[in-house]
Amino acid sequence: MNQFVFFGGKGGVGKTTVSSAFAHKCARAGQEVLLVSTDPAHSTADVFDQEFDDDPRPVEGYDSLSVMEIDPEQAVDEHLMGIKRSLGDQVSPAIVNEIDRQIELAHRTPGAHEAALFDQFIEVMRDADAFDRVVFDTSPTGGTLRLLSLPEYLGGWIDRLLEKREESVKLYERAAIGGREPRRTQVGDPIIARLQARKENFEFAGETLRTDASFYVVLNPDQLSVRETSRAVDQLREYDLNVSGLVVNRITPEPDAEETGRGARYLRDRIETETQRLREARESIDPPVVATIESRVREVKGDILESVAAELEIGSE
Repeated sequence: MNQFVFFGGKGGVGKTTVSSAFAHKCARAGQEVLLVSTDPAHSTADVFDQEFDDDPRPVEGYDSLSVMEIDPEQAVDEHLMGIKRSLGDQVSPAIVNEIDRQIELAHRTPGAHEAALFDQFIEVMRDADAFDRVVFDTSPTGGTLRLLSLPEYLGGWIDRLLEKREESVKLYERAAIGGREPRRTQVGDPIIARLQARKENFEFAGETLRTDASFYVVLNPDQLSVRETSRAVDQLREYDLNVSGLVVNRITPEPDAEETGRGARYLRDRIETETQRLREARESIDPPVVATIESRVREVKGDILESVAAELEIGSE
């Protein structure tokens, strides 16, 4: 099992339940575990009856489990303020106001959350030496796919920015010294240094996601969920990411054989439909179904979390 384990899927399928159960399972096996929630609708606090924030906090009742919840809005603010401070040191005061305006616009652009969250991902992965396992409870499928595609897309974009900046510095220095070949084209240029640092971060993230991360897709036994899961698996593989398996959550429990009432008939009809969807998932989606988890009547926490973890047939080693 890789150090980094991601649980994704469409909204409402139970990713937090599954990721929390897996983190619980690993911690009870004696591993040092960090559970990271990146879903804006954080539910980990409900699972463990404890408040969390963007710093790892030990979970009460565990010897080796910590949780952190990354706030996307706060991540965006910190990300953009970091850019603002960096640029403010590198440009003339005359255009600082324009930088402020562009930063405010950037806050509202599509992809701002993904870029900011990815910086947090990188920070978590770089600082993960203290943990045997880092489990990510991700946002719904679309946002996660955009997030995980960033190393591929932004890596190439940064390469092009570096080329343009290096050529710009070269032309500027030639003009400054009367057209002769410059001697120090890149030395000490803060923008080139920042771009190179960003490039190294994305290269680190891309390599880590490809070689030391496992991805599990959580789905429910319904047609829409199966179809979206199939598309998500295809996209993850386009990014050369290791999709290890499917977790089918909220399977309807079967009534006792002697039950014949209206409720029992409904449950059997429901189970027949779910069985068809489960068969479809097994036959049409390449990664194997590695776990099926029954629906619970009450919220998943405490002893119920323990029972869900027992049904989660994903090795913790």
